[in-house]
Amino acid sequence: MKLNIAIVGLGFGAEFIPIYQRHPLATMYAICQRNVENLNKVGDMYGIDVRYSNYDELLADPNVDAVHINSPIPNHAEQSLKALRAGKHVACTVPMATTVDECLEIVRTCRETGKKYMMMETVVYAREFLFVKELYEKGELGKVQFLKASHQQDMDGWPDYWPGLPPMHYATHCVGPVAGLLRLEADYVSCFGSGTIRPELAAIHNSPFAVESAHIKFKNSDLSALVYRSLFDVARQYRESFEVYGDKKSFEWQLIEDEQPVIHTAKKPEPEIPEKVTVPDYAHLLPAEIQRFTTKGVYDADEAQHLSFTQGGGHGGSHPHMVHEFLTALADDRDPFPNAAQSANWTSVGILAHESAMRGGEIMKLPDFNAYIER
Repeated sequence: MKLNIAIVGLGFGAEFIPIYQRHPLATMYAICQRNVENLNKVGDMYGIDVRYSNYDELLADPNVDAVHINSPIPNHAEQSLKALRAGKHVACTVPMATTVDECLEIVRTCRETGKKYMMMETVVYAREFLFVKELYEKGELGKVQFLKASHQQDMDGWPDYWPGLPPMHYATHCVGPVAGLLRLEADYVSCFGSGTIRPELAAIHNSPFAVESAHIKFKNSDLSALVYRSLFDVARQYRESFEVYGDKKSFEWQLIEDEQPVIHTAKKPEPEIPEKVTVPDYAHLLPAEIQRFTTKGVYDADEAQHLSFTQGGGHGGSHPHMVHEFLTALADDRDPFPNAAQSANWTSVGILAHESAMRGGEIMKLPDFNAYIER
């Protein structure tokens, strides 16, 4: 049986419409946006007849099985909670919420309603992550000893709520891969701020730091990870990276976009330890109908692509993989990856990391989100 999907937010969200239209488990049923002119433009472009400019009216539609939320960050928690309470499954772009309490509320609501939640974290479905995951599962990395990730971006000129945003409040792109590779749960975090951004930016969120760097300690593990973020007043090409150090092999992200990552192999002669590698695409893991979307944006015209997609290097071909995971999880009645508790854990790392930075590096303990699922 096909699932009726409704997409909420049609800027970045429109990227997903053709993927759902072609997936064998989905019917791309409805779209929702407050801007009626753009709503109709997108609906006409993709032949979608069911259109809502009011989110509550969408949720009242009994034909909607699941919503995929792509609205601005401040709306994520409220819209996710409304959808879950209306009996809809939820996929939501990152981050899950803006406070730890909101994360807890979403986890509790999933337990109470029995509905599924998936945070659509691109990096854990990017081809680079899938490549390293394959190396790990084959035993080629050996024992993993350390994980590191960064997300650096120049967000000058971005609209609305972005200016002055604390770097770690949008940290899931670097927290996700270091936690997700071994399915680790962050236990506590300590973070330092470094440098300062322009006073007019710092005043918006009372967040002065140009860079925030956090150490994450994982529960029931000997591992920790380092993640760092910058959004303003740091000279750096866009970089979403993660690195994994094992006792047999290690994977290091390239320094410059369009170069190749490096595999280091232990016990070789020193000059032979590093080797540049070409990361393969993983479209073969997907239904044939959506394989093309790992290497191409869904818009035909380059100028129509959303800024986050072009500046983010196409998100590593992750979009069809995320859609496939969400739909197959619903069809199989299992939790998607990441589920509500994992999404809350990853999001809260960033929220509490910023709080730690504002307190001079104080250790911040994360709630046990799994306890709220299991009650």
